[in-house]
Amino acid sequence: MTNFICRDCLQPYPEAGLPHECPNCGGVFTLRDMTFTEPTSVPGKSLGIWRFAESFGLPASYPVSYLGEGETPLVPVKIRGRDFLGKMENLNPSGSFKDRATAVLTSVLRGRNQLSVVEDSSGNAGGSLALYGAAFGIHCRIYIPNGTSGPKRRQIEVCGAEVIQVEGPRENAHKAALEAVHREGLPYASHAAQPFGMAGIATIAFEIFESLGEMPGMVFCPIGHGSLFTGILMGFDALVRAGKAAKRPRLIGVQPEVCAPVVSAWQKKPFSGTLGSSLAEGTMVENPARSAEILGNLDHDRDHVVAVTESEIADAHRLLIQAGLYVEPTSAMVLAASNKVEETPGKSVLILSGSGLKSNT
Repeated sequence: MTNFICRDCLQPYPEAGLPHECPNCGGVFTLRDMTFTEPTSVPGKSLGIWRFAESFGLPASYPVSYLGEGETPLVPVKIRGRDFLGKMENLNPSGSFKDRATAVLTSVLRGRNQLSVVEDSSGNAGGSLALYGAAFGIHCRIYIPNGTSGPKRRQIEVCGAEVIQVEGPRENAHKAALEAVHREGLPYASHAAQPFGMAGIATIAFEIFESLGEMPGMVFCPIGHGSLFTGILMGFDALVRAGKAAKRPRLIGVQPEVCAPVVSAWQKKPFSGTLGSSLAEGTMVENPARSAEILGNLDHDRDHVVAVTESEIADAHRLLIQAGLYVEPTSAMVLAASNKVEETPGKSVLILSGSGLKSNT
């Protein structure tokens, strides 16, 4: 059964409040034993990701927070002679995959009466939380790096969130948010620290399997904090446990070469820190919250984690747009990575995480 527990001491997530670390040991909360349930088919009863609501592990009393998230299309494209399926997460309400996670987290916030929260973001998570906060009466204060792209910053602002720009790298915004949480006692509605959103992200795997009628051969996915990658991994594993398939697809995680801590850990090499800025601003995370889940659940004989250069990202971005897929550069990393791994029998799915309308490029 889907449950939320401390990754270190295995204590369950408390039934009240919104702690971002375990009160027992200070550890990180995670999702465990994701359970797949058949989607609801009653017309009008459940829509989008909420067709799978029984898989989320939430109390039945929590309200549904639906703005149209989920049921994104799988678009077939041929690029440089190779066939791909683009999972169009850029078509979610705020323009990114984060809406699947935010919808579930928003239901938790409403169910627990946590209506004033703090978050930090490089853009997409902040835009998503701001939008859902506006729709469901939650005040959001969001700390962002001062280098956040203009469209993303504007999205957060027009949705009515309080925006605090922080000088320096992405990590500084994270530290500033935590300082505010500790100083003012506000709940930290972090897309990285809170475990609930991964249950919503797992529906990407459910939808891919549902659309294809089978497991794909490979799935390429960007890694920042790792909630997207981890949620998809857990979703596919849940399908296997439910007897839907014998094994999950081969998973390929992607980071920019200038900031690739998970790749370094995968290769058992020291991570030297961020080496500069990246077109893939959404993945510029030096201490990914979900690296332990990623490294603990991947199979070295099948899966892979790779880094791509800035020129490779730029080239892939251009190719995706020429193919009709208007996504942001962070999304383009997945296409760039496809040249670095051996092809696997079966369909290849690119997780296209965010809209090109959010980018300055």
